Amino acid sequence: MRGTLGQLRGRLLSLAAVMLIPIALGFAGCQPAAEGTSVDADGMATPTVESATPATQAAPGSGSPGVYEDRVVFGQSAAFSGPASQLGLGMKLGIQAAFAEANRNGGVHGRQLELTSLDDTYEPELAIANTTELIEEGVFALIGAVGTPTSRSATPVARDSQVPYIAPFTGAAFLRDANVLPNVVNMRSSYNQETEEMVARLTEDLGITKIAVMYQDDSFGRAGLNGALAALTKRGMEPAAVGLYPRNTTAVKTGLLDLQRGDPEAVILVGAYRPLAAFIAWARHVGEDWEFINISFVGSNALAQELSELDPDRGAGVFVTQVVPFPHDGSVPIVAAYHQALAEYDPEAQPGFVSLEGYLAGRLAIAGLERCDAELTRECFMAGFRNSEPVDLDGFALRYGAGDNQGSDTVFLTMIDENGEYVSIDSLDARRRAGG
Repeated sequence: MRGTLGQLRGRLLSLAAVMLIPIALGFAGCQPAAEGTSVDADGMATPTVESATPATQAAPGSGSPGVYEDRVVFGQSAAFSGPASQLGLGMKLGIQAAFAEANRNGGVHGRQLELTSLDDTYEPELAIANTTELIEEGVFALIGAVGTPTSRSATPVARDSQVPYIAPFTGAAFLRDANVLPNVVNMRSSYNQETEEMVARLTEDLGITKIAVMYQDDSFGRAGLNGALAALTKRGMEPAAVGLYPRNTTAVKTGLLDLQRGDPEAVILVGAYRPLAAFIAWARHVGEDWEFINISFVGSNALAQELSELDPDRGAGVFVTQVVPFPHDGSVPIVAAYHQALAEYDPEAQPGFVSLEGYLAGRLAIAGLERCDAELTRECFMAGFRNSEPVDLDGFALRYGAGDNQGSDTVFLTMIDENGEYVSIDSLDARRRAGG
């Protein structure tokens, strides 16, 4: 079975790589293989597996796959190559830092934590193949998936196998229906909550009445679009214009033209960092002075880097909503813990929003394991979220309950300053008050 699934995933990965060639040719030069991949003799990137020991046999007497006498194995399917790779790499880094931190302290109930990661390039078909392979290999739970279209494809596979699906990097509404997906544990706020905060701040802080939406043309983009439309309708408003672009491309110029026809004052952006950086740069290049506000999935640090590389002057004043605390504020206990764990795991790694979310995801999984005894089962693991007290991650509280599988409802505001760095803000008029 594993050989068949491996061949399927290999064929899908090859197909995805071929489809991405035109995109790659649009960027500067050839890039080295992404972390978490290796290059074969034909130059194809293939996923590496982080697990130190193959996950093939459960420990004697264990009630769940992936649980061994000395370790617990988690699985992850995410983008480690392609235009969304920084999102997958960031989540993986944060989870690994959290697991390494626990392992240095003896693990959980004497078991070390391991992560097996497979590259889906942010494509649904590969996410299905990876998820199936990880489940067949016998992981205890899936963690840190990246994206709405990939999660939409992978969650039925995990649900049907009764495998926990922990802290996906998406705020899509369908993942928050605990009756349909009882195996899902969300950590972050939803896209509806983010877009509600966006519209509230644009209208109340800046007095803006003409708001457009630019979105990625897939289930993720439509989830953000629907949230923005709901927030506008709540206020008796309609979008000034709507534009879109295809996933895993930077084909944004048609969307820009569509938005220009509506003459908006602000644009809500629902997409990934590379195409949206191109969109912002083009819009400002042609003289549009719109306010730009991005949903958290964009990949904040990667967005700022892309904007800096395209044009150092184009990024200042761009807003991003966040679902985790500011990753550079060491006065926040959970952020201080993250800094220490990240430095111990990879001294060269720089703090960022995505890897902080990955660290929180890892800590959430650890908290779930700790609520069970040494006879660890998936049933006990999931019950710990439904029936217990809030999960306190060094002051970052996550609250679950019967029918409620989302831990946090908090949305934070950030802005890129004139130096290309993020600053935490409490309202969108921060730039005006600063004289920007």
